[in-house]
Parts: sequence; C-alpha cells; structure tokens
Amino acid sequence: MLRSLFACAALVALPAVAQVVSKTVDFSSETVGAEPKAMIPMVGNWTITQDNGRKVLKVDGTKWQEGQSGANLADKARAIYGERYAEFLDSVKAFAYFPYVVAKEVGDFREGEITMRFKALAGRVDQAGGILFDLKANGDYLAMRANALENNLVLWRVVKGKRSSVKWIRNTPTPSGQWHEVKLIVRGRNLEGYLNGKRVMEHTLDQPVSGRVGIWTKADSVCLFDGFTVAGTR
Repeated sequence: MLRSLFACAALVALPAVAQVVSKTVDFSSETVGAEPKAMIPMVGNWTITQDNGRKVLKVDGTKWQEGQSGANLADKARAIYGERYAEFLDSVKAFAYFPYVVAKEVGDFREGEITMRFKALAGRVDQAGGILFDLKANGDYLAMRANALENNLVLWRVVKGKRSSVKWIRNTPTPSGQWHEVKLIVRGRNLEGYLNGKRVMEHTLDQPVSGRVGIWTKADSVCLFDGFTVAGTR
C-alpha cells in the first residue's frame, strides 16, 4: 500500500512534457499576382508567384520606395495585434525602412526553430533574405539574414527603425539563382544560425526573445521565399 502511494506521488510530481508545435506557411491555395494571405505584408511589395510550377512568395524591391508601408496597413496591424494595433501601426508608418511580412498564424514565438528557403533573383544594392523574429508591439525586432551579394550572414537589431549589427559571419556564400535554406534555433537567450544545414553562427542575447515572426529583406532585393516553418514548444 505504501509503495503504491509513493508511486502515485511520483507520477503526480512528474513535470509536464513540452509539446512541440510545428507550423508551415502554405502558399498552394494563394492567388498568383496577389498579396499573400498567410504572410501579412507590412512594408514592401510582396506577391505570390510561381517557381517551376510551385507557388512561392516574391518580394520585388525595385517596385518599392523606402518609407513606403504596405496597403491597408491599419487592417493588417489589427489582424496581428488586435486592439493593441495602434502603437505598432504608428511604428510601421514612421520606420518603413526595410520590407517585411509577418506570419499570420504564429503568435508569440519564444523558443524553437524557424526555417525558410530563399532564392535571390536580382538587386543592384542588395539581394537579401532573412528571418524576422522577436517582433514587438512597438515595432522593434531582430532579423538574421543572408545576402547573395555580400556572402555573409548578419544578425540585426532594429529599434525605432534604426538598424544595428549584433553579429557578422563572413564567407557564407548564397549564390543568386539557387535555393538556400536558412534556419534559426532559439534556446532561451542562445541563438544558432544555419545555412544549408551547416551551423555558422552562435550568439547569446541580453534577454530571451518573445514576439511575432516573419520574413525580412532590404532595399532593391528581388527574392523568392518558400518553406517558412516554425517549430516551437509549449
């Protein structure tokens, strides 16, 4: 009897096992030529296109001017932050310096993995594609991006529209015209960055991340994106 009581107590004391929740953004039902619905464009020109018969997301920086936010911005901000949308809306309007989209169905990402594929097509100034994360209601965020012209992987922090580099990794080529996989792993304050399956970056942040996620790019970049997947724990 006593043994049974101890067994029951041990079972009660067992911690809950973390559940891995995975979400992949699917563009297969989207309309070619239209803005995406699964990813909400906040800044820049984002549309659905096809690549070898597969629907993918395209950003065209040649059709965008710095400072130009997306259409119907108030509705988009409300879709992300509900009644708290006003602060985010004001930030996007004031600091529309870098094109980005936000994953509609991914809420507060704190820990796990974010993976995406990108193909740079063109861009005289930049050919950049990256993962946006830790997006706050005030518009501040982090972004880890690769650049086909610069052959580097950089972790950026953007606060009130001002971008500052957190960490640079050089000699990481991602040639134009080819698909490349970018992956970010977050464990508490520790980050790992991967390119095409190879770990190339490690960094420890000042504080844990908590916020929305999406895709980030820069300037006149023309890139395709696919396979945006978030796997987190809860």
